[in-house]
Amino acid sequence: MRAKLSVIIPTLNAETGLMRGLSTLAEGLSAGLIRELVISDGGSEDATLAIAEEAGAELVTGSPSRGGQLRRGAEMARGEWLLFLHADTMLPPGWADEVLAHLETGRPAYFRLRFDKSGFGASWTAGWANFRSRVCHLPYGDQGLLISREEYDRAGGYPDIALMEDVAMARKLGRRLVPLPVTVTTSADRYTQDGWFRRGARNLSFLLRYRLGADPERLARRY
Repeated sequence: MRAKLSVIIPTLNAETGLMRGLSTLAEGLSAGLIRELVISDGGSEDATLAIAEEAGAELVTGSPSRGGQLRRGAEMARGEWLLFLHADTMLPPGWADEVLAHLETGRPAYFRLRFDKSGFGASWTAGWANFRSRVCHLPYGDQGLLISREEYDRAGGYPDIALMEDVAMARKLGRRLVPLPVTVTTSADRYTQDGWFRRGARNLSFLLRYRLGADPERLARRY
């Protein structure tokens, strides 16, 4: 039986995170779960494309808009199920078995989140993300999205916007979204550069402004 899952990763000068993230997909290949890897690039000038080619990924290129990149990647993908991941998201051991079991439910799902740094700021920010996802049904893109092709198409796919594409999709799926009993690890670089609480407050303000009708392209220029 043909593997069901297409993994789709948007990239833009993502060589460091991509190298780490791709290594964690091996478990899905061994389990016969992953049909293909699609890298949707927005114009990388580092080694991202070379890493993707070495990994045997299908490549699609276009303008650097995360929503547009995700949309183009989904258009190329041929799997019955789609797994959208950020380049710096690392899957933990055991993820493939949990995903395989979940496919039987037919529902879209996301992962719990942790950061690759320790400390109060990292724990608090990850805790807030997991709380927001569970209570508000609003996971962000760094938590991944597992969704059937049928439901993805029915939702209209990711909008071609530079920012808040994950929020737009989550709002379409609403209470259909459920958490997987799996915790992924993502990079804390933006938070350590800007400060945990400053970056968190900024992200929250962007979310509120988007919900109040702000243009995602204008928000992206300030992100």
